[in-house]
Amino acid sequence: MKRKGLLYVTLFAVVAFFATANIGSAEDGISIGSKLDNFSMPDPSGKKHEFNDLKGKNGALVIFLSAQCPVVRMYNDRINAVAKAFKKKGINFIGIYSNVTESIDRVKKHAEATYDFQVLFDENHVFADQLGATRTPEVYYFDAKNILDYHGAIDNDRSGRNITREFLKKAFTQKLKGEKISEKETRAFGCTIKRNK
Repeated sequence: MKRKGLLYVTLFAVVAFFATANIGSAEDGISIGSKLDNFSMPDPSGKKHEFNDLKGKNGALVIFLSAQCPVVRMYNDRINAVAKAFKKKGINFIGIYSNVTESIDRVKKHAEATYDFQVLFDENHVFADQLGATRTPEVYYFDAKNILDYHGAIDNDRSGRNITREFLKKAFTQKLKGEKISEKETRAFGCTIKRNK
């Protein structure tokens, strides 16, 4: 009986250790309220762009994309619609491709056929690692001073058929009204960003 109890205690300790380890790794990267330094990254054609040149007067949304992720595919129309609507209000979208499984040629074809905003190619997921991004689509909104003010999901329904919470639109709307964003972080969901082992 004592051995059985000891086994449960040991098992609980192991589970707790790995749960804590996972929480720790999820917290790596940039946090709400942190400032993003200006950076330079090439587009799929090889031309380099600086973040400060790409952002709008009210900041920029960095969105991690994928040419192969079915969840991103379900979001593409919504992504373009929100990007178009808020570009008029001074928030520019910047797409980032970080999957090591997607060649630069594939990314170029996908981006040209799909998006109406600037996309960049994050070779070897260096930028994704810096931010701590793990999913596609996953979004980071940086305000006019490059401060991270929202991170997470676009809305609460990948299919787009049962949306009840539009996290990103709400965050943008509150920010543009001069209000504090009420929900600054939500859980991003989608496909994992494929990294080198």
